[in-house]
Amino acid sequence: MQETREADALTDDQIIEKLQTGKKAIVKELRKIIIGQDQVIEEVMIALFTGGHCLITGVPGLAKTLLVRTLSRILDLKFKRIQFTPDLMPADITGIDVIEEDRSTGKRVMKFIPGPLFANIILADEINRTPPKTQSALLEAMQEHRVTTGGKTYLLEQPFFVLATQNPIELEGTYPLPEAQLDRFMFNVVMDYLPEDEEVKVVTSTTSNYGPDLSRIVTGKDIIEFHRLIRNVPVAEDVARYAVRLVAASRPTSETAPDFVKKWVSWGAGLRASQYIILGSKARALMQGRFNVSLVDIQTLARPVLRHRILTNFYAESEKIKSEHIIDKLLETIPKPRGVA
Repeated sequence: MQETREADALTDDQIIEKLQTGKKAIVKELRKIIIGQDQVIEEVMIALFTGGHCLITGVPGLAKTLLVRTLSRILDLKFKRIQFTPDLMPADITGIDVIEEDRSTGKRVMKFIPGPLFANIILADEINRTPPKTQSALLEAMQEHRVTTGGKTYLLEQPFFVLATQNPIELEGTYPLPEAQLDRFMFNVVMDYLPEDEEVKVVTSTTSNYGPDLSRIVTGKDIIEFHRLIRNVPVAEDVARYAVRLVAASRPTSETAPDFVKKWVSWGAGLRASQYIILGSKARALMQGRFNVSLVDIQTLARPVLRHRILTNFYAESEKIKSEHIIDKLLETIPKPRGVA
């Protein structure tokens, strides 16, 4: 209760300064290893500060895994890496019950051995290489922050943050993530190739003996406080209504859906998308030194929030229309509220 009162007593400027200081410190350390990818880093930071999960999509060799590992070295949190493979079983990540014998009494009891999910930061590497049965073992952990096995429920330590990577170009030996699983990810962050100058820097640094020391600068307590502070950011009703209308327009069954959505989309985004856009926009506003959500925040985060929640149909595939194209058209089509920046 005392911590809550202290947080509520902070002024707007103090809240902004506290979160910005943490953000700048993390980015400064990340930059010792990660070159470029400014938008990717911002989106991962927003998810971290709001308590969301990230799906990072990109071709091999773009430092997806390196980004997550570097982030885990900066944060004073427990980190576990899970390499997803076709033979991975649910118990391999959640944990198992084993029979343990007390040598003094000879009595046998069941003891739970926690799996790698029992950490603060989870790197789910190449998550689309494991079957849906194992992928679904993450659902309860990501949504409820707990694991149920052997009829017992175990709470996960907070904060709990899942960063999953997947390769979009390899289809053989992969299993597309179910829609219910995709919806648990706040963002689908896309990593693309670097510009030439930045790629030169990467090649130069990675082929030398350069090995910077990273400092652990943000604790789990700090992250949890950031989660609370971000939710204190106000959002105007017109801005929230714009976000809701934008998401609703992606559903082909909605009365407000444009004709191109009804033509190209088989399933649109749900309520969780609206919640994530607003929550992420609050974090982005604070990170940029503002204590109010703007339309630019909504529009900027529409892509990472919606790109994995809009499912295209056969007509879209035949015309080579991707979800990104549909999101761009929605941003152009949905009218913006008047008098709101």
